[in-house]
Amino acid sequence: MQSPSHLSACALHAGRWEGLRKGIKAMKRILINLTAIAVYALIFNFPVLAAKSPPLKGAALPEINLAIPSKHSDRIYLGLPASGFFKIDEIKAKVVIIEIFSMYCPHCQKGALEVNELYQEIENNPSLKGKIKLIGIGSGNSPYEVEIFRKTYDIPFPLFADGDFSIHKVLGEVRTPYFIGVKINDDGTHQVFYSRLGGIKEADQFLKVILQLSELAQGGAK
Repeated sequence: MQSPSHLSACALHAGRWEGLRKGIKAMKRILINLTAIAVYALIFNFPVLAAKSPPLKGAALPEINLAIPSKHSDRIYLGLPASGFFKIDEIKAKVVIIEIFSMYCPHCQKGALEVNELYQEIENNPSLKGKIKLIGIGSGNSPYEVEIFRKTYDIPFPLFADGDFSIHKVLGEVRTPYFIGVKINDDGTHQVFYSRLGGIKEADQFLKVILQLSELAQGGAK
């Protein structure tokens, strides 16, 4: 028969072992949580790497996610739902012209009138209206700065902020103004057909180039 002191020692050892076991389980839970946090940080906070070159003709445009505009007329123009995010190839158009600008770029300021003229030429042409859409992306500009640019130069098409340069980086850190033409195919695919630095000197000549390179003139804009 075991003595009381021996039984007491056994109980003490059992209690210590149970405490150790619970401590190990708690440590495992902590490690799992820390691992999950680390993975989340890598996925959602990983720095955007800059592309080595601007978008290339014939290639797909790098993926760009933009917030759907809060302005109703902008959503109607782009053919987008009421909220969320969208990609360039989700715009309801056959051709999308993207201007990368900056509020502080003197060439962008000087050329704003000609870009507005391009917009009006498209919208006033029944064979082009709805087929070609324009948007602007303000490189390094906050929503406040983009709004100042829009009001100052009476920009009629949607503008988007790129305050953290994330879009600017995936587009190869181009200088401004930079114009990109994207053709959206009926099967949902798309490709860049125009990618060039420099402003628009004459809206009608620029539009002719866009129609020729996108082949839109042969496809229903006659």
